Amino acid sequence: MVSLETPVIDFGIPAPEFSLPGTDGNVWSLEQCRGANGLLVMFICNHCPYVKAILSRIVRDAAELKELGIGTVAIMSNDPLDYPEDSFDNMTRIAHTFEFSFPYLFDESQQIAKNYGAVCTPDFFGFNADLELQYRGRLDESGKSAASADSRRELFEAMKSIAETGTGPKLQTPSIGCSIKWK
Repeated sequence: MVSLETPVIDFGIPAPEFSLPGTDGNVWSLEQCRGANGLLVMFICNHCPYVKAILSRIVRDAAELKELGIGTVAIMSNDPLDYPEDSFDNMTRIAHTFEFSFPYLFDESQQIAKNYGAVCTPDFFGFNADLELQYRGRLDESGKSAASADSRRELFEAMKSIAETGTGPKLQTPSIGCSIKWK
């Protein structure tokens, strides 16, 4: 397992378009995923210990962000031939088990991950209502450990600020996770 950190963001970069199949049987576009006040795009997978450690918190935050007008989408870009746990069938199982309230999409060509500049799982991209990048940080300080009761909800707080003001925090701590498994 190679652990990587996300790079510092360039504020204002537009969200790249996508059209990808979801575990719900639908094909989803950027426009269909966005909320009135913004969009959270997450690159996740099924096998990564960093993602496994935070899945329940991702589901919680996505539900609360929806109430703030922020849409959420998760994209899996790993090569499932080398990582069978990341297969589409397993994506569907995970989405069902954790009751995802957001689309979980398969980026089979890996082109969308490349377009976004995703480097690891989890990798979070927070966009405002104009689909301009405002956040590229971590969920919280826990990494692949259980979060303490007093852990600051950095991603949620950033996305709440984006929903309310259109801008994210100037200081952001990079996310850390397993490298994207490129073909």
